[in-house]
Amino acid sequence: MAAQRRFAGLRQPWQSSHALLVIPVVLILVITVVDIHAPPDVHLGPALVIAPAITASFAGPRLTGFIGGLALAAQAIIGVFHGGLATTNHMVQMVTIAVLSVLVVFLSAVRERRSRQLAQVRSVAEAAQHVLLWPLPDRIGPLQVACLYLAAEDEAQIGGDLYAATRTEHGTRVMIGDVRGKGLPAIGEAALLLGAFREAAHQHTTLPTLAAGLEQSVARYLTDFEPEDEAGERFATTLLLEIPDEDPITRLTSCGHPPPLLLRPGEAVTVLVHPAPPLGVGPTGPEDYTLDVFSFEPGDTLLLYTDGVIEAREPAGGFYPFTERAAQWTDASPETLLHHIRRDLLTHVGGRLDDDAALIAIRRTTPPHPSRRHGRIIHGGGFRHSSTTSQ
Repeated sequence: MAAQRRFAGLRQPWQSSHALLVIPVVLILVITVVDIHAPPDVHLGPALVIAPAITASFAGPRLTGFIGGLALAAQAIIGVFHGGLATTNHMVQMVTIAVLSVLVVFLSAVRERRSRQLAQVRSVAEAAQHVLLWPLPDRIGPLQVACLYLAAEDEAQIGGDLYAATRTEHGTRVMIGDVRGKGLPAIGEAALLLGAFREAAHQHTTLPTLAAGLEQSVARYLTDFEPEDEAGERFATTLLLEIPDEDPITRLTSCGHPPPLLLRPGEAVTVLVHPAPPLGVGPTGPEDYTLDVFSFEPGDTLLLYTDGVIEAREPAGGFYPFTERAAQWTDASPETLLHHIRRDLLTHVGGRLDDDAALIAIRRTTPPHPSRRHGRIIHGGGFRHSSTTSQ
């Protein structure tokens, strides 16, 4: 099936270029017929060089050379009807068409070679980007998941926004973040944070200790690679979530990141969180992070996002009304929900974002087994643990 798709993708440009080939062929026929029937002092033959020039804009050197040969043959036919090929005028015109056609074919060959090189580089870049930002599976335990990434830079599929998810012994841990900057220059910090999370998520028992571990990784990276003129200006906002399989709750620790939306039938509410400073701002320990807990029942959908979504502006300057728009699609599946948001967001900004944007939609699909209560404040372990409800 994949081979068939690749073959279809290669065949489509080939078919379109051959369809466009009708234009220069018809142009050659029209010029030839009109020139043959025109008065002797009217010479349209030099205009034949337009045909290979047009062909080079959509076809390769072979088709361009073929059209150039047709143009040269057409000039020969015109010469036969206007005094013969031995006349100086027709000889000069044929040499001119031949030289210009060869030049156009050469330029077409150079362009095609560069296009192939660009396609190869783009293919390698896309592969590298996919390795860095792994697509999330549609299903993680009892969760239905969909993700969306909109890069601000052309030809880039990722930038400074990031997300990741991993299964643990008792549930799922999710991270979404946003490093300072956008597009390709921000990939270095994003790669560091993704790698650190994928490893540390399985080593720390609580989200505050996980956040402290990520802070240490970011601090070491900045010590080694942060330019002197940007000292203190590089940081990353991060949202860490832990969704148990057996409890209808979600645990959350925010490092300066926008709070998630909780979607229930007919409403979209912002989860109340107690954010700590972003990663990289300063040394912090587990005691500096708050663990917020809120209800996440079967049928509920969590919508995680980066500031590229809520700070997107329309041409007139108005921000994207994210909460109000998301409330329109609370009954949609995660994939359909992100499809609606993507289309609506791009329409709002006029088709192009000024900053990277990432979203994750998570729906709990199976009822967990009732166990521990979750409407209380817990203190312990060297970090603050507060239970919150969305308001």
